[in-house]
Amino acid sequence: MSPEIVKELAPYGILRAAINMSNYLLVTGLDNKGDPTGLSPDMAAELARRLKVDLKLLQYNTPGEISDDAGKDLWDIGNIGAEPKRAEKIDFTPAYCEIQASYLVPADSPLKTIEQVDSLGTRIAVSARSAYDLWLERNIKNAELFRAQGIDASFELFVNNNLDALAGLRPQLLTDLKKISGARIIEGQFTAVQQAMGCTKGKSVGAAYLKAFIEETKKSGLVEQLINKHGMADRLTVAAAI
Repeated sequence: MSPEIVKELAPYGILRAAINMSNYLLVTGLDNKGDPTGLSPDMAAELARRLKVDLKLLQYNTPGEISDDAGKDLWDIGNIGAEPKRAEKIDFTPAYCEIQASYLVPADSPLKTIEQVDSLGTRIAVSARSAYDLWLERNIKNAELFRAQGIDASFELFVNNNLDALAGLRPQLLTDLKKISGARIIEGQFTAVQQAMGCTKGKSVGAAYLKAFIEETKKSGLVEQLINKHGMADRLTVAAAI
């Protein structure tokens, strides 16, 4: 291991990994010490093992908060969805897994396809600053976005305000589907959230190593093993190797 790689990714001799606690697919719980468990923490742990440094998992409520702290020397790697706006400050790896994003609509909704949702008068509830919210902000032309702080809050906004659609990750929408009689999820996806690792821009050697690390973990089967370990085989997909 090159000392320069370790210096850029763990400058204080410990890998400070920012973990998005709002993504229950990647963070499945807490251990007896209160540290997060799941695919995202395990990927950080594997990186720390290869760097031969200790690991500190930093818990963030939302991915937007992780992005906000980029460049402030508060974390060394951030485990969040790769997205162009965030990439202005963060050098992302290729994705290691993907999650489909779609819409939940009420039973009596006339909306049948993904394309129909982006129509005048359609009101979409969404978790603010999630990767799929950022995608919608760039791509929705006619519908109106209504934002709430967090996934649970976006569901409540959708129900309490009788909105036309709830944008979300398909696994979460499957859970929400059970709470509303007759509701349905529109077939297909408007995007797929790509979960990645990233470091602050300007760390070229560290960023190159991170990208190689992610590609190796996909090709070796490690990502798939970890997905299976945490019971997410029906909800997460290993991203294609580059």
